[in-house]
Amino acid sequence: MCASESFRTSGKFRVNAHHKLIDVWLLALCTACGATTKLTVMERMNVRAIRSELLDRLHDNDPALAAELLQDPVVLRRNRIALDWDNAWRLDTGGSDHRDSEVIDVSVHFAAPIPVRPVRLIATGFGLSRAEVDRLIADGKLISVVRLNGKISSDFCFMLKR
Repeated sequence: MCASESFRTSGKFRVNAHHKLIDVWLLALCTACGATTKLTVMERMNVRAIRSELLDRLHDNDPALAAELLQDPVVLRRNRIALDWDNAWRLDTGGSDHRDSEVIDVSVHFAAPIPVRPVRLIATGFGLSRAEVDRLIADGKLISVVRLNGKISSDFCFMLKR
């Protein structure tokens, strides 16, 4: 296997039973060479301890389950991996429709709990520098009930005053 540290999941699981014990891996492919690696999901678990619905989803290679497990801190820690969220989000500002507005109300909705710094999202979405966004916050022209300088992964709103 190559020394690459970048993988993408195939969305397929490998389930291996040893009498009453079961191992489960999520298969991932190296983005450089295509080699397969296994991300440990369960190790030596008693088969009876696993809900039948979960076992069915594993056997069916459920892509939603793969996405859930890739966000599970236990799975991430066990496999010593971190997800790369670069380019996983965007802020659709509606183009130039808002250019003449005095106040712009924006609601941000997450399809998945992807951690992002609102300041970065706002800067990119409105074509501003991060320093300009920080200035808007300091001047009270960018207002939100959430802290815009920290990371957030749930829905939030903000108001931009011109």
